[in-house]
Amino acid sequence: MNKFVSFFILILTGVIIVAVEILPLAARPTTFALEKGQVAPQDIQAPYSMSYTSVVLTNKKKTEAETAVSPVYLPADPAISRQQIEKLRLNLNYINTVRADAYATPEQKLSDLAALQDILIGSSTAQLILSLDDTRWQMLQQESLRVLEQAMRSTIRSDRIRETQRNIPTLVSFALPVDLASVVVEFVTPFIVPNSLYSEELTQKAREEARNNVKPVTKSYLIGETIIEKGRVVNDETFEALQAYQLNRPQDSFLRVLSTLILVSLLCVFTTLYLKRRENTLYRDVRSQLMISVLFVVFLAGARYLIPNTTIIPYLYPLPAFSLTIACLLNAETAAVFSIILSILSAFGIDGKPDFILFFIFTNLAGIIALGKGQRIANFFWAGIATGTVGCAVVLISRLGDPSTDVQGMATLCGAAMINGLAAASLALLFQFLLANLLGLTTALRLLDISRPNHPLLLFILTNAPGTYQHSLQVANLAEQAADAIGADALLVRVGALYHDAGKAANPQYFIENQMPGATNPHDMMDPVVSSATIIQHVYDGVALAKKHRLPKRIQDFVLEHHGTLLTRYQYAKALEAQGNNPDLVDKEIFRYPGPAPQSKETALLMLADGCEAKARAEHPANASDLRMLVKGIFEYLLREGQLDNTSLTFKELHLITESFVTTLQNAHHPRLKYPDLAATEQKTEAVKQSMPTETTSLTK
Repeated sequence: MNKFVSFFILILTGVIIVAVEILPLAARPTTFALEKGQVAPQDIQAPYSMSYTSVVLTNKKKTEAETAVSPVYLPADPAISRQQIEKLRLNLNYINTVRADAYATPEQKLSDLAALQDILIGSSTAQLILSLDDTRWQMLQQESLRVLEQAMRSTIRSDRIRETQRNIPTLVSFALPVDLASVVVEFVTPFIVPNSLYSEELTQKAREEARNNVKPVTKSYLIGETIIEKGRVVNDETFEALQAYQLNRPQDSFLRVLSTLILVSLLCVFTTLYLKRRENTLYRDVRSQLMISVLFVVFLAGARYLIPNTTIIPYLYPLPAFSLTIACLLNAETAAVFSIILSILSAFGIDGKPDFILFFIFTNLAGIIALGKGQRIANFFWAGIATGTVGCAVVLISRLGDPSTDVQGMATLCGAAMINGLAAASLALLFQFLLANLLGLTTALRLLDISRPNHPLLLFILTNAPGTYQHSLQVANLAEQAADAIGADALLVRVGALYHDAGKAANPQYFIENQMPGATNPHDMMDPVVSSATIIQHVYDGVALAKKHRLPKRIQDFVLEHHGTLLTRYQYAKALEAQGNNPDLVDKEIFRYPGPAPQSKETALLMLADGCEAKARAEHPANASDLRMLVKGIFEYLLREGQLDNTSLTFKELHLITESFVTTLQNAHHPRLKYPDLAATEQKTEAVKQSMPTETTSLTK
């Protein structure tokens, strides 16, 4: 079933990839398939001589003619001037009334003058007006009306009001005293308004006439004349020329589809062979295959949409985030294989950019190598630096020999490559966290997080079953050293060992490591079937606790597989004894763990370490030779029971595991010195002192 699903995912992904490669997510940079704003990949020349009416140039010339037309204003309107003069006269009459008010106090008159809205009269000016005699006041009124009339006789437009207002002092009679002249200016200035108004209708009519007077512009090209040079941006004029020559039509789509189908088919065959080679892991892991397919399509679609027709974005696009994410969630080998495929498809069909595929492949591989197992956040940072540095090297390799590339351009691309590396590392850190939690996958960072001593489940085991906790620590040390020896995932083995007996914390009193020395073993008084079920239950309880605390599925495998499908031999032997050692009267399967047997080297290591640690603790072998015989006996028993059949462990690896176990167990069970009783020694010393004669007694004698 898994093989069928795997094949279906591969075919569906291949179809989507073909669609992503063929569909016009972005204009493909073929020979002349150009749009406005794009960069020409090569020099494009006129295939023959031709002249055509250029709409672009004609419109450009019409726009210039229209812009050159000045705004049109109506003639000066005398009615506006008379209106302003009349408004000034009304304000002067109001001031006359205030001056003639015999019943108002000076303060009230000042307040009345300040109430004028058309003229803002200051306090000093108001006092001057009230202090003038009638003759001087009449002179001031007449001069104000005369100056305003003279100013409004000229043509005043909205853009010349300030200029007219600044010229008012020059219109005041020089016979008038300075203090009165300033009052005239203060009276007249607010009433200066435009008397020549802007005419939108006349202006538009003039502009339209200017546009209509422009004759169509003819553009000509001679055969072989360059329409656009390589590296130039296609503007409206060159795009019109390409359309006139019909040079901007894409290449034959059939050939492009055919080449894409051949490439994708070839890569699908390659992927199938690779998955077949990884049959024991990735080939059976549909969840991981689906994750790779989705990430692959997303990154490929982004590349095909953003990269064509651009210069800097290809070096900014964080394609290595894909390989870094896969390396974290699965392994470096799988990440390298699929990143190479992704790099080929991302750069496929981009004419004039042969360096893209090198840039993509080398940056992806550099990130994978620098990341390692990704056990620390700092590893992601250095992976980003390595990715950016290698990207800069590829840029220099491909651009140093190109005379069209200047120093500033190479510096820009190198900067983009460094940003690419850091962005890819940041995205990978985010993706691995989200996908690990969403899909229950195991990453080094997550393993380190759940291996903290203050993790709630570890604290629960330590509190409820301290003997089991210590046993798990010993097994973890034993299995971790062996994993290092054979190149397995040591961190995964250690964390799996820490949690493999978590279910014992639910009923700790039924497991011997949690029982006090000399205490009665409850299994001695239980029916063998019930006793066996109680022991086996710790596997189910462990899985339940692991799910409750959201441990990764990979850690749950350690809980399920660490006893495989072995028997609870003690209980089975008691059941046989009760039935007169007649195996036909005892159902052997009742006493068997649910399994499955270990499915990986890591879970097999845990099973081996668990058995060896328990037996070594029970039998206390006297020397290294006895310890080696103990370890080999456990290995042979598990091999006979078929518990290691699905783990791909070799005899060489079993030998390395044996030597590692012997060394670790020997160090853990080394003999210790028996220290003397200090209290008893001190008592003997004191008694000797008391029995000895003192110095005074000796002198007396």
